[in-house]
Amino acid sequence: MPAPGQILLNQKIFAPYKIATLVETVAEQGITAEVVLRNTHLDTSKVHDPNALTSVHQYIEACENVIKAAADASTAFQVGARMHLSAYGMYGYALMCSLTLRDFFDFGVKYHPLATPTLHISWREEAGAAIWEFSDIYLNLMTEETREFLIQQQMAQHVTHLHDAAGPDCQPIKALFSYPAPRNRALYERWLACECLFDQPANELHYPSAILDQAPQLANRLTRSLLQETCDRLIGKAKTSSGVSGEVYQLMMLTPNKFPSMEQVAEQMRFTTRTLRRKLEAEGTDYGAILDDVRCSLAIEYLQTTKMSTEDIAAKLGFSDGTNFRRAFKRWTGKTPRQIREEG
Repeated sequence: MPAPGQILLNQKIFAPYKIATLVETVAEQGITAEVVLRNTHLDTSKVHDPNALTSVHQYIEACENVIKAAADASTAFQVGARMHLSAYGMYGYALMCSLTLRDFFDFGVKYHPLATPTLHISWREEAGAAIWEFSDIYLNLMTEETREFLIQQQMAQHVTHLHDAAGPDCQPIKALFSYPAPRNRALYERWLACECLFDQPANELHYPSAILDQAPQLANRLTRSLLQETCDRLIGKAKTSSGVSGEVYQLMMLTPNKFPSMEQVAEQMRFTTRTLRRKLEAEGTDYGAILDDVRCSLAIEYLQTTKMSTEDIAAKLGFSDGTNFRRAFKRWTGKTPRQIREEG
């Protein structure tokens, strides 16, 4: 199964709250839900269905559709401003009940895999500032325009979340962006309400470190403890992870009919094969283990969502025959393909 901590691009484990917010935002601009959902394999009935599950890839696809539809330049900021903590379920409520904002920051990073993550987040305290940094997870899988859209949205979300937790006076000092200054830079400062700098080494949002010991408005030790237990169970269920192994997994999932060789993956990631092997070893895995993870995830999806025979699934996943596939599947999951199909 996927390694602990891996953020799986195509794994459908997230409620559709981000997609719903995106649909609602651009509807006000005359862009229909059908346009937003094009190529996502979602229909409008799923957008507000609390039982529907979506993937990070589907959300990125929806964002790309919005960009292609010539949405307003402020759309990403609008979406971020609407993404209140209450939309995130147990994760959001746990954040609101944090005992201090330092605790809020730590919890936000640790449990971020529950939040349909499109960027990696981290924070540090440095030179009198509490600094959020946002770095790429899926750099090779999207256009630069989509990347900038997601960075804008993430910045606006963080401002909104700190307002939700600590009140409207909790404002950032400055925001740093790694890309060149756009023509509409005034838009950035209007939505983030702080100085915005471009062509910087990283994407960062700076707050005064004095806020770290401040208690959120809804701080509650008992409620937070109970919600954290729930988040622990959810994050275990998600089986998510990051790092080089996560990106290799995602690249393989993009071509499920013909898995790339290790050499081809290394070339796509601009590594030598030796460097890729070393990086995977440092994360406690290797190409073969990740290939098994991909095959396992796809096999489960085929078994539960299609009527393909075991023999057809075996062939699709590159096995010489159904017997070898069934043996491997039992090793991966502890169950037979028939059991998984019946559970679905």
